[in-house]
Amino acid sequence: MLWYDSLWIPSAQIVTHRFFDCKRQLPEYGIVAKTDRSDYTIENRIISAYRADYVICGHLTVPAAGAICTRQPKKGAQPERKRDFMSTMNLTLLTDLYEITMMQGYFKTNNHDVVVFDAFYRSNPCNGGYAVCAGLEQVIDYIKQLRFSDEDIEYLRSLSMFEEDFLDYLKEFRFSGDIYAVPEGTVVFPREPLLKVIAPIMEAQLIETAVLNIINHQSLIATKAARVCYAAKGDGVMEFGLRRAQGPDSGVYGARAAIIGGCKGTSNVLAGALFDVPVLGTHAHSWIMSFPDEYTAFLTYASLYPSACTLLVDTYDTLLSGVPNAIRVFQKMRDDGIPLTNYGIRMDSGDLAYLSKKARRMLDEAGFCDAVIAASNDLDEYLIQSLKFQGAMITSWGVGTNLITAKDNPAFGGVYKLAAIQNADGTFAPKIKLSENTEKVTNPGNKMIYRIYDNDTGKIRADYICLEGETFDTNEDLVLFDPNEPWKKTKLAGGSYSMHKLLVPVFRNGSCVYRSPGVMEIQAFCSKEKETIWDETKRFVNPAKIYVDLSDQLYQMKRNLLSEMSGV
Repeated sequence: MLWYDSLWIPSAQIVTHRFFDCKRQLPEYGIVAKTDRSDYTIENRIISAYRADYVICGHLTVPAAGAICTRQPKKGAQPERKRDFMSTMNLTLLTDLYEITMMQGYFKTNNHDVVVFDAFYRSNPCNGGYAVCAGLEQVIDYIKQLRFSDEDIEYLRSLSMFEEDFLDYLKEFRFSGDIYAVPEGTVVFPREPLLKVIAPIMEAQLIETAVLNIINHQSLIATKAARVCYAAKGDGVMEFGLRRAQGPDSGVYGARAAIIGGCKGTSNVLAGALFDVPVLGTHAHSWIMSFPDEYTAFLTYASLYPSACTLLVDTYDTLLSGVPNAIRVFQKMRDDGIPLTNYGIRMDSGDLAYLSKKARRMLDEAGFCDAVIAASNDLDEYLIQSLKFQGAMITSWGVGTNLITAKDNPAFGGVYKLAAIQNADGTFAPKIKLSENTEKVTNPGNKMIYRIYDNDTGKIRADYICLEGETFDTNEDLVLFDPNEPWKKTKLAGGSYSMHKLLVPVFRNGSCVYRSPGVMEIQAFCSKEKETIWDETKRFVNPAKIYVDLSDQLYQMKRNLLSEMSGV
């Protein structure tokens, strides 16, 4: 994948090329890249492309490590996106058995009620103050492909649980309902719907498991990535976890979510190809060990990748061998007139704080003050934060296992609950689930979410769940209260706040009405979203809560239902 003037061409179609120096400004992403221009012969046409040697994001130089930077074509020229697993696999049977047995029950009892289901989660991952919503594009692909094949029908028939008239119904099954969702990259909070389904009950029931599977996984990894990137304080973070992910799907979609959460790139080549995101990497210890000596290994690598020369220095001895040999290579490159545009060292073991300080001094004394020091080795947000506190001289972080698996919090905990049933007149009768656990009592009705911002700071004051159709005047005072402790109230003065709807239409009458942005677009959006969170909410220990409140109308509806269900 390459930068093109007006046309996106898969790299496999490139036949010949030639390079010469130039510079290109990429204002749509706020990126400046030193580049080589290439003229590529593609199907007997000459097309100009650009290869990035380094990329500067804000004040941070992010090592491309041999990666080719990518962008979307100019407006009006949408590329044909390489289809990923979700858009090519038949996932209709990716559901729990009871979803289909309930469907048959609804079918046999002629229950065609239109219902409202909410997908939400109850607590933030990692005891944090927020989460990042991700996975909507894959939910869309799943819904579009939702149909029972002949093989699916035969398998269900073999279970001897389903009657022929129901199986005949499944042959013609298509999703015909509405779906509303929070856009990917949005920061979200417990108990507010991330996705709302309004559909005939059989349709809404069937999609529960797959929707939760997709949203739960990607939201978890995107949230973990956001935390890791916050700990890095502006340094580049690379996702390196593919080999430790729980299978190919987890590795690919986890990489996608990690980019959304803030990672600059991934080592996962397939994810790079599917989602048009930067791919990054250096070399392994085996590269060093395959040569007679470390210096020769470094020199050979530098000759192959002079504009992406990051050398792994801990194969033998970091300070006595690795760093000195890397410096020798950098000196030779400089003496030979090779620009040192994107170069440095990587450490994958040892005391990273101590070693990075020593390495930094050695590099600086040799005149390589701009050499990057990258680090990996079972990193997570807590270790990165600790290394920062210790003054580690690391500016690039490769995070693998603990990110791609969300090791300390391996499940997001999203649920999918019935909230309302449509009456004959089109109104919705609210439904509520009771529980001995207060946190498991659901919010009833057909709902909308408003995000309330402080006009002075641009920060989030609260999220406000109300019933669909409620309207508010931001010029009037608004009283917020804790629905579990309603005596705790806050009054927002009229004119001091603004409100924004979070749920947007995705499907209407079974047709998709939503355009999924590219992953890098979602990342940019997520970055702006994270700026609306208070610093106190981002901290890892005892983060300040951003509350999700209920409107007066919804609160009274919930109270009335609770009283009715309890017989009081």
